[in-house]
Amino acid sequence: MLGLAILALACALLPALVAWVNLSILRTPEPDLDVRARVSVLIPARNEAAVIATTVRAALSSAGVALEVLVGDDHSTDDTAAIVAAIAAEDPRLRLVPIPPLPEGWTGKNHACARLAEAAAGTHLLFVDADVSLAPAAAAALAAHARRTGSALVSGVPRQRMGSLGERLTVPMINFLLLGYLPMAMMRASPRPSLGAACGQLVLVGREAYAATGGHGAVRTSLHDGVVLPRRFRQGGYRTDLVAGHALATCRMYRGFAQSWAGFSKNAHEGMATPRALPVWTLLLVGGHVLPWLLLLAALVGLGSGHAAFLAFAAVLVSLATRAAITLITREPLGTVLLHPATVLVALAIQWTALLRRKGSGTPLWKGRSYPIGGP
Repeated sequence: MLGLAILALACALLPALVAWVNLSILRTPEPDLDVRARVSVLIPARNEAAVIATTVRAALSSAGVALEVLVGDDHSTDDTAAIVAAIAAEDPRLRLVPIPPLPEGWTGKNHACARLAEAAAGTHLLFVDADVSLAPAAAAALAAHARRTGSALVSGVPRQRMGSLGERLTVPMINFLLLGYLPMAMMRASPRPSLGAACGQLVLVGREAYAATGGHGAVRTSLHDGVVLPRRFRQGGYRTDLVAGHALATCRMYRGFAQSWAGFSKNAHEGMATPRALPVWTLLLVGGHVLPWLLLLAALVGLGSGHAAFLAFAAVLVSLATRAAITLITREPLGTVLLHPATVLVALAIQWTALLRRKGSGTPLWKGRSYPIGGP
């Protein structure tokens, strides 16, 4: 028991130290009032009638940049196109771009983003998911940060809104994994592609670098552009960076547990769910955030020594404190902190389910399209 308690505390301290450094250096960028970038906000949309008006109007409220907003209607069967067309009739900065039929070998979002980039005129391209609402200063702030740091790609995680227990059990892992396990100081100091990371909900790129690296066309089969796109930029010799995104945009990415499970499953093979990576992630996550609770329960029934119980209790405090700090700073619901052990177990269940299914088997539906498990 003592050995397990030492392991648990070590696994809990690792993300605590990484998060402490990350939270001390991660900042919300400020706009540069002396420079007005030309930003094209590009929104791929497929059956987004429920949210597209809010997203478009928020984008059109962007300040401090020369702005155009392009919405790519990717064969929607609802009123998405009609809603966008009505707003475009009132504001010439908005254009509706019909997306051609999906070619073989492409995923839908990558194809729509590539076509939108071709139609855009901006020096910077800001890719925004159709359920993301930009703050007025977001486009200018991201463009200013890109210029100040020499970054060809800048991304941040929007503030995540969660309306159900299922979302609260799944969505918080995005910020927890990024802030607790990605050493951002090392990411900024090293050009290694493996350190590249982004959130696909909010990504600003320089147009020239995007063209030089092949943009979304170079990652056309991917279902996880937040991982593969920054790595592609880094392979091309370009700098990428992450900023605090909770004040720049808001997003409700899923609705309910079933949609959250499906959403996180579709790109699992390009993230944690690989035969080499997932056992390591399981050790780190279970060891630091589930094992301490199990050891405490064992102590309550008289198993283990007092020293083991003390170390397990310390690990629980460290784990919850790390999660609480990330939750507070990213402005996620505080009630999700006590769900943390369950959140970790659900995340690992999603990843192991994806890994244990044979790659290419099954056809999960996403936005009305079928994609093989593990990608096309």
